[in-house]
Amino acid sequence: MNRHHLLVVTASLLCLASVGPTSVAVAKLGNPHRTALAASVASPSRTPANVSRDRYRNPAATLAFFEVKPTHTVVEIFPGGGWYSEIIAPYVINGGGTYYAAAPDRGLNGFRKLAATNEALYGKARTAIFPVRAANETGVPAGTADVVVTFRNVHNWMMGDKPYADLAFQQMYAMLKPGGVLGVEEHRLGEKADSALEKKSGYVKVSTVRRMAEAAGFRFVGSSEINANKRDTKDYAEGVWTLPPNYARKDVDRAKYAAIGESDRMTLKFVKPR
Repeated sequence: MNRHHLLVVTASLLCLASVGPTSVAVAKLGNPHRTALAASVASPSRTPANVSRDRYRNPAATLAFFEVKPTHTVVEIFPGGGWYSEIIAPYVINGGGTYYAAAPDRGLNGFRKLAATNEALYGKARTAIFPVRAANETGVPAGTADVVVTFRNVHNWMMGDKPYADLAFQQMYAMLKPGGVLGVEEHRLGEKADSALEKKSGYVKVSTVRRMAEAAGFRFVGSSEINANKRDTKDYAEGVWTLPPNYARKDVDRAKYAAIGESDRMTLKFVKPR
């Protein structure tokens, strides 16, 4: 492990423990958990290209806000290529917890590819189908998860001819234990914007996410601005995919979009009532 990197991440977590919207959550983790989380973020096993995006995604502070502990059963919904999996899976598996990657079967291919690269790190990780739509599909067992997290996925559940966001929130609620936490990070659309943009831009209103989560039974706990980006104007013809890392316009105005950085994001925490 790069000791300097670990010290920097640990120091940043300690600073956040004394100031800012993540203060209470970071403090709740306790020193051993903060150290383990910092070690996972600083691990040399992470893909260098992924590490370079930490400045936009703030993984240590985000996971601290969601109160993810290494002893937890943690479900990551739609892990994609495993950007967060590289951090969360070793963090909880090494701490005695359980990690699930949950997505449609084909949607798990990215995580499976990652897991195949390091049996020692990911061999104990579990996979599950999400959302479950058929009797023969095996999802996360009901009432078993301490924390469910999903990063930049809600817009996908709202798009297309057959949106299923309501079903997604209902199933995330079902898999959590009473008192369990749902953490949602999503591209944020302004509240005064046309709601039709939620179907095509990749951005979603905070009020929309809250409405769906609360309709499923969740109680809203709070939000953090750790992943906010005031430079994001959210008015691109190609939607959020105009910005890095996608660069939908390829080399057209690439420097302009690189200077903006990744999208402005909500970071919301909900709880399943006891």
